[in-house]
Amino acid sequence: MAELVGNVLVGQSGGPTSVINASVAGVIAEALNHECIEEIYGAQNGVLGILQEDLIDLAAESQQQIRALKHTPGAALGTCRYKLKKQQDFERVLEVFKAHNIRYFFYIGGNDSQDTADKISKLAQQQNYELRVIGVPKTIDNDLPITDHTPGYASAVKYLATAVREVACDNEAMGQGDLVSIIEVMGRSAGWIAAGAALAKRRDHPHDPPHLILLPEIPFDQEKVVEDIRRVLKREKYCLIVVAEGLVDGDGNYVAADGATDAFGHATLGGAGDVLADILGQALPGVKFRVAKPGLLQRCGAHVASKTDVAEAYLAGQAAVEAAINGETDKMVTLLRGDGDQYTTETGLAPLADVANSVKKLPREWINEDGVSMNFQFIRYAQPLIQGEVVLPHDNGVPVFARLDKVRVDKVLPAYEV
Repeated sequence: MAELVGNVLVGQSGGPTSVINASVAGVIAEALNHECIEEIYGAQNGVLGILQEDLIDLAAESQQQIRALKHTPGAALGTCRYKLKKQQDFERVLEVFKAHNIRYFFYIGGNDSQDTADKISKLAQQQNYELRVIGVPKTIDNDLPITDHTPGYASAVKYLATAVREVACDNEAMGQGDLVSIIEVMGRSAGWIAAGAALAKRRDHPHDPPHLILLPEIPFDQEKVVEDIRRVLKREKYCLIVVAEGLVDGDGNYVAADGATDAFGHATLGGAGDVLADILGQALPGVKFRVAKPGLLQRCGAHVASKTDVAEAYLAGQAAVEAAINGETDKMVTLLRGDGDQYTTETGLAPLADVANSVKKLPREWINEDGVSMNFQFIRYAQPLIQGEVVLPHDNGVPVFARLDKVRVDKVLPAYEV
């Protein structure tokens, strides 16, 4: 295959994670190894930045700051939840690519982002513009199909399991058999994050918190949950519940949704913990309910990130560049788990079309018959992912994160109205 000479563009999309920047670092580090790549650009705020021709020169950044990306949370390039709505948007993206000789496009994101990347690539092919597009997986929800897991997930559940143990210490001191704590976590369509709270349990201590895990895969049954709480409170000083924001009732309706939708048509969620506290509080008079919402903290907690997660996010960025250089396009990097007893992982590729707009549910066989706890199959799957601690540099007692200079690339096209 003939060598493709041109520039790289990398962008980030959707909700940030504590390791998404490690994938950017991986893309940059690998791109610098190939002479056919002339310039390395970043898109400010994903496709929004592309539409507005708002690009930054990543090769102008210091190597110190690029290395610091590996332990920096958030999205250093800026992100967005913007949906390319019309053909004119896609045409504009390609105009920007042509104007800046973008021949390699790497988009780091989740389900909707991979769909966007796929459509951009298909348009380029229709116009005979040689472009190689590789998606890099990212989502704490862990709901992308084909890949064994997604970068960002492990660090989110490591944060959550840590928080559960810390809250348990607090509850143990305060509870007298009359306290229920509810921790509401992210997870719109699948319960991967909530399930990860099970990693807080110590081996051979089945009664450790979380005592109940309420998942989108198991419809909420008020009478059963009330009885489950009573059972726990007879045995313990408190009951700690973890609930996914995407919890649904028996009819498949979200327990907590405000009726609004985002740019991609997804229901706006939040408040499942408060709704549960109201419902269960009426059924359990005399019991105190407290609700905690980690919110954004669960996806940006770099101080408790998984070292394994960081390494795999970086590897995914490197693998994306390697694949594109080797002639691959219209693919997303996947993580493949080894078959041996010792945890290993390597990268693979999956067609973007097979990933876009699909959701990987938590397997029902990984949930115990009681519907509120996880069995050994899930623990065996998730435990290796959270291994290792990242040592952060500190200044005056607080972590130091990357701050990019963001040298702008000169614009050459007329302004575009978004």
